[in-house]
Amino acid sequence: MLRFQLKTQDELAQFLHALQYRDFTRHFDINKAGAEVKYLRQSFNEINFTIKAISREKETQYQYLQKMLEFVDTGILLYQEENGRIIWMNDALKKMLDIPYLRTIYSLEKRNSSLFHQILALQAGKTEVAVISNHVSADSKVLLSATSFSTDSEIYKLVAVQNVNDALDENEVQSWQKLLRVLTHEIMNSVAPISSLADTLKKRLQMPLDSTLLNDLEQGIDTIKKRSEGLIRFTEVYRNLNKINSLQRSQILVRDLFENVYLLLEPTLEKKQIELEIILKQPGLTIDADINLMEQVIINLLLNAIEAVKESHEPLITFTAEKSGARTEIRIADNGSGMPEDIQDKIFVPFFSTRKNGSGIGLSICRQIVLLHKGNIQVRSKEFDGSVFIITI
Repeated sequence: MLRFQLKTQDELAQFLHALQYRDFTRHFDINKAGAEVKYLRQSFNEINFTIKAISREKETQYQYLQKMLEFVDTGILLYQEENGRIIWMNDALKKMLDIPYLRTIYSLEKRNSSLFHQILALQAGKTEVAVISNHVSADSKVLLSATSFSTDSEIYKLVAVQNVNDALDENEVQSWQKLLRVLTHEIMNSVAPISSLADTLKKRLQMPLDSTLLNDLEQGIDTIKKRSEGLIRFTEVYRNLNKINSLQRSQILVRDLFENVYLLLEPTLEKKQIELEIILKQPGLTIDADINLMEQVIINLLLNAIEAVKESHEPLITFTAEKSGARTEIRIADNGSGMPEDIQDKIFVPFFSTRKNGSGIGLSICRQIVLLHKGNIQVRSKEFDGSVFIITI
């Protein structure tokens, strides 16, 4: 029993010694082992085999992760927070910084002092924009993001450095394109009716001149003048849309608002054989608003209604307004195609459009203008059963 105990201890000591020095290549011979240690040696070999399999798997994963991170465009930096020793940095970061290697994070201070201090000060979970300068290429903007973790009582900081120059340039181009679409949309909404009205007046000039014709010409020219001034006013306010005091508010008659828009789009309505009905139970109803901007809203809504009723058998658009306490409701209704319920919450989102060639900015502009007036705009619609837009001032 004593010899068995000593032999077992000796076998166990050899196995633990191999573990201590990470020697997993050792094989314990089972064939020449006595019966008392044969099962023990078999267990040692199985443990060694399992550890070697785990080690190979970890090494494969490490190599795979390392190769994968070398292929990404984002720079990766891992260093110990206590002493600044850099554990790993990928080729993308070396290329960004134009350096072959860094031993410690403090070596970065000589090459790019501002970037060095930003990385040190960057808290885990935060992001920050920085500038990288080198002698090879122009300065580039990067987005820094960091995370921290600890292992074996050591705290490590992992920093991702992403080049955002191209993304910023692309976003700037897209912003300009969107702005141009917005302005083009709004200008065309006013210029097209002005052109149509001017063409109608030109044709009437070929008719015999009488007092009725003169009155029509005067009214038409006055409408063109007012809408041109309104368009100029709109472009000025759009440029400074965030300034509430840019509104030129006054007490305006709702019937004047409706009539101005009707006179402007009358030729279009007649050409498309669309009936426009104006219902005002209170002819003296007024609202405190900027008439030029509110006209822009009504024009947008009327043009949308004209598009919606183009397939209707007897196309009809209705303007109504009524006062309820301190609030005034203006409604633009149509008997057109309507819209599904699931898109009604999206139509005021900039650049969302259900039309193939739509810009998706008309209704968002309407909403912005109404919000400037401390009001709101809503839609009620049912597919194939018309829509009504409600402006509350």
